[in-house]
Amino acid sequence: MLLMTLLQENVATSSFDDLGKLLLGGVAAAIVVAVGFVLIQFRMRDKKPPTSNFISITDKDPSSSV
Repeated sequence: MLLMTLLQENVATSSFDDLGKLLLGGVAAAIVVAVGFVLIQFRMRDKKPPTSNFISITDKDPSSSV
């Protein structure tokens, strides 16, 4: 009950339109930053191909025998 009274008092003093615009702007900015980050990651990955973590147990040089 006390919470409802506090919320009703704050509704008259705060502008929810401004808060909604700020929230929408923040979400849009976060999406733009995320898309930019992903694009940069793709470009960096294309420039430097990943090295293989595969380790062969066979000898590459057939002329060298133990």
